[in-house]
Amino acid sequence: MKLIRMSILFAVVLLSVSSAFAQTEMNSKGEPVVTNEQNRPVSLKKGEKITRGAALVRGVKKSTVEKAFASPDKVAGKTVEVSGVIVRSCKKEGCWMEMADKEGGKSVRVTFGDHLFYIPLNSAGMKVKAQGVFKTNVLSKEKVDHLINDDGAKFDNRNADGSVTEVSFDATGVELVQQ
Repeated sequence: MKLIRMSILFAVVLLSVSSAFAQTEMNSKGEPVVTNEQNRPVSLKKGEKITRGAALVRGVKKSTVEKAFASPDKVAGKTVEVSGVIVRSCKKEGCWMEMADKEGGKSVRVTFGDHLFYIPLNSAGMKVKAQGVFKTNVLSKEKVDHLINDDGAKFDNRNADGSVTEVSFDATGVELVQQ
């Protein structure tokens, strides 16, 4: 009987110690990676859709990723709706995506506020409709390195100091449809 109690006590202590030393995966903000219902991989049938963030509203002016790159000043700061396909997304949390007007087109990185919502980790290839604002940002070398090395982002042109000046889209809400 003492042997059984000792074995159980040893197992509990071992589990406690190993849990204390387990490493937690961190996001770009140095916080534990978020795993929730929103970013959990989904299995959708063709044509099935899901939404994340704020509901899309009618009457929002439509634009395209190509127009934003051609004339970033014309769309900057104005709420617009863009549609296209998800090229890739954050591999850890689903906290950003890259979308293009069509497969093979130039893509824009889409953020969701300051991690206000997430998309499923397996969203690449889905059709997307998003509402939000285009903006131009300068990302630090550290942020660019993180996005490339940890999350799989791609950037066409880096500045001499390793930073990137990018046109991005900050979405308030998205609608994803399985192709």
